[in-house]
Amino acid sequence: MSPPTDLSGLTRSELEAEVTALRGEVAELKRLIAGLRDEIARFKGLKGRPSIKPSGMQDATEPRRGGKRGKRRGRGVVTPRVAPVTEVLRVAAPKGSKFRGYEPYQVQDLVLTARVVRYRRERWLTPLGETLVAPLPEGIRGHFGPELRRFVLMQYHEGQVTVERLVRLLQAAGVSISKRQVMRLLIAGQDEFLAEGREVLRAGLESAAWITVDDTGARHRGANAVCMQIGNDTFAWFGTTGSKSRLNFLELLRAGHTDYVVNDAALDYMREYALAGPVIQLLAAHERRQFADQAAWQDHLQRLGISALQVAPDPARVATEGALWGAVAEHGFLNEAVIVSDDAGQFNVGEHGLCWIHAERLVHKLETFTDQHYAAQQHVRGLIWWYYADLKAYCADPTSRRRSELRARFDRIFLHTTGFATLDRLLQRLHANKAELLMVLDHPKIPLHTNGSENDIRCQVTKRQVSGGTRTDIGRDCRDAFLGLGKTCKKLCVSFWDYLGARLGVAGAPAVPRLANLIRCRGQPA
Repeated sequence: MSPPTDLSGLTRSELEAEVTALRGEVAELKRLIAGLRDEIARFKGLKGRPSIKPSGMQDATEPRRGGKRGKRRGRGVVTPRVAPVTEVLRVAAPKGSKFRGYEPYQVQDLVLTARVVRYRRERWLTPLGETLVAPLPEGIRGHFGPELRRFVLMQYHEGQVTVERLVRLLQAAGVSISKRQVMRLLIAGQDEFLAEGREVLRAGLESAAWITVDDTGARHRGANAVCMQIGNDTFAWFGTTGSKSRLNFLELLRAGHTDYVVNDAALDYMREYALAGPVIQLLAAHERRQFADQAAWQDHLQRLGISALQVAPDPARVATEGALWGAVAEHGFLNEAVIVSDDAGQFNVGEHGLCWIHAERLVHKLETFTDQHYAAQQHVRGLIWWYYADLKAYCADPTSRRRSELRARFDRIFLHTTGFATLDRLLQRLHANKAELLMVLDHPKIPLHTNGSENDIRCQVTKRQVSGGTRTDIGRDCRDAFLGLGKTCKKLCVSFWDYLGARLGVAGAPAVPRLANLIRCRGQPA
């Protein structure tokens, strides 16, 4: 259906009919586009978008605001982040008029123009035969200035603009630049930002009382990969690996270190994951406990004969995971901190808590076939929602009495028999995770969900949809680092624009402290 060319002659009812038909066509187009995206994801081997509607448990269990609901607040006065420039506008008043002051009117604008500076650098020949050349101004690296570099980084990472569109935008503004030069601005010479990204992760893991983790699909060098998120309310960090194994997760938790350590934490990990006693004794009795890199550690396992063992679970893998966990503890990371996840197996290390939103989602998405099944499902969901609201209240005011009551009530809910066999098996499975779901009773400060991680990692999903995958390791590392730094700046209430200006040496940019120092200050107890 195509709308008529002239709408002025239509009646109100005819216009409403046209709008209704157009809205139906838009909805159908959105449905078709979503289907095509899922089909493309399936061809690439990636997960499609889940068709599960959110349950609403988090919002529904928020305490209601007291008092009467007043009128909706307006936008208020716009306060610019930059100092305004005052200009006086005059008007020709008739003779005999009285001056009544000024009427303020504020306008925000943006000046975007290309600027080319040709520096004439003095050259001198010293009596010793050396040539002296006047240095370039601070912040100048290469043939593109710091303001241009900041704009490119901001548009690509924060604005999610593709390289092709960024090239066209710059060329339209008068900048003589190619796609290859834009790529160099994005990935070449970014060692300082990569180093600060590692500092952010180390500071976050050192000071965190808890972290939440999540992962999503990624593409690197034309193959499927996994991007993992680690963070809390003060920092966010991303790392892309080849798979979502626990080995890869533990390697990321070392925050750039490459060592393997056999200490008490490592040995406890090996015992927890059922490594044979003689193998543990062999590792514990050896005089060498620390290894610089993977090659040295693998050589050690071969010398002890552990790599040749053909049993399940694989002794070499469990021992390697334990040595990685030992290195995490050796560097002071995650000291008694709780890791909150969505029950993915690779994140189940150390003190581990589970997300209640994902647990309730299992009940929410359960298929029902009869009215009795549906009634049982809704009854159990109501009990879980009620219990979740009381967990929130406990976190705000924890007491030992309420802790005992909540533990007993958890058993009554998840050991309840409904007569719906599939639901009963699911409740038993959730009850088996009691210690992890009720981790919040012993640590009231940890979140009950991983919504923070899901919100953080959304930028990686958008980047994957907009720009596809990465082709080089340095491109992958820069993408992860800048997206993580941008999220960290937002959590620390630091303007990412100001942060880039301070690090790139933009003239007049405000000073921004090292993000790691801000994270450590935020993580210290009051």
